[in-house]
Amino acid sequence: MSDHDQPSGTRWIWNVFWLLLIVTAVEVALGIIKPGFMMKAFGGTIVLNYVFIILTLVKAYYIVMYFMHLKYEAKTLIWSISLPVLILIPYLTFIVLVEAGYMNEVTLK
Repeated sequence: MSDHDQPSGTRWIWNVFWLLLIVTAVEVALGIIKPGFMMKAFGGTIVLNYVFIILTLVKAYYIVMYFMHLKYEAKTLIWSISLPVLILIPYLTFIVLVEAGYMNEVTLK
């Protein structure tokens, strides 16, 4: 990693801060308001859950890339860390969403 690859000053950190703040505010607002058009089932769960998952992944990307300085590392290191995550997160998300759908079908005797 060379010094000329990294941004100078603090402007970049403020840009990332404001982006993360906006994404978090949208998540909180959606959690409080729970818009009716997002409460419809799609693929076994409500659309709002998918929106929360996508927004959380956006926040995770910016935190890892900028605050953990992964963006300025070698491409092979980035891929060796990112590829397992890109495979595991969708797989685990799929399992959680599918298994959560079965909770509605189970009745206590």
